[in-house]
Amino acid sequence: MAAYIVRRLVQSALILLGVSFITFVLLYVLPADPVRQIAGRSATAATVESIRQQLGLDQPFLVQYGNYLWNLVQGDFGRSYLQKTEVAELLFSRLPATLLLLVAAIGCELLIGLPLGIIAALNRGKAIDNGLMLTSFLTVSAPQFVVALLLLFVFAVKLGWFPIGGYGTLAHLVLPAVTLGILGSGWYSRIMRSSMVDVLRADFIRTARAKGLGRSKVILGHALPNAILPIIAMIGIDIGLFMSGIVVVESVFGWPGIGQLAWQAIQRVDIPIIMGVTLVSACGIVIGNLIADLISPLIDPRIKLR
Repeated sequence: MAAYIVRRLVQSALILLGVSFITFVLLYVLPADPVRQIAGRSATAATVESIRQQLGLDQPFLVQYGNYLWNLVQGDFGRSYLQKTEVAELLFSRLPATLLLLVAAIGCELLIGLPLGIIAALNRGKAIDNGLMLTSFLTVSAPQFVVALLLLFVFAVKLGWFPIGGYGTLAHLVLPAVTLGILGSGWYSRIMRSSMVDVLRADFIRTARAKGLGRSKVILGHALPNAILPIIAMIGIDIGLFMSGIVVVESVFGWPGIGQLAWQAIQRVDIPIIMGVTLVSACGIVIGNLIADLISPLIDPRIKLR
């Protein structure tokens, strides 16, 4: 176990190094000039050049990237160009809000997607199966901002059940969490259906039925624990994938997380914040996958870590 964890940590470090390099390259070749954003439109060429030198943006690419990595190893994510605040401070001040939304959204995904996948598998080939799979296709295809604005208009503006935006209470959490839950539930329902169909064909299920066990005991006691394994791995991946949706949803609902911070940074070409959010998201994917791999053998002892 220890050797496996050490090996995975080394692999994770290499992955994060690759992510940082690719992101830095993309931001380096970006047509937008962050110095112009800082200096303003009326700034003179001398002022622009002075700011560029102060930020070290006049140096070659490899020098800039090397300096960034050296500071990163020391725990320094840099300083925001426009907010004049340490990026680490900005990230950690907003991370709790994003983690809260992340947990609530994954919970909504599971509550919506798993029952639908199980129902579809138990009615394979019937109209209800086709209807649920069509619905799941629509949910995963719907743009985040469309679903977010639709729920906001219906449940906040028209019905007044929830606040339009903000942060701090359970009522503020419901709409953004349900939005992300609806968008991701389609993946879980499809994966759950496929896994459940395969398990229901297995020999041990036929044996359980031959012993006279009831339908509910066969499904809940034998089929479900085995069919749930792909879902655990998917949750680990989902932690990182959520970041793309959170950027949009947090902006629509005014949720003060790192997604909203990233959106503001992209608009202003604030490179240190963009780099910081990207690396935090990549860390989320790596940690989520590692946790999923470590939990899987606890659920099914047949799975071995190699």
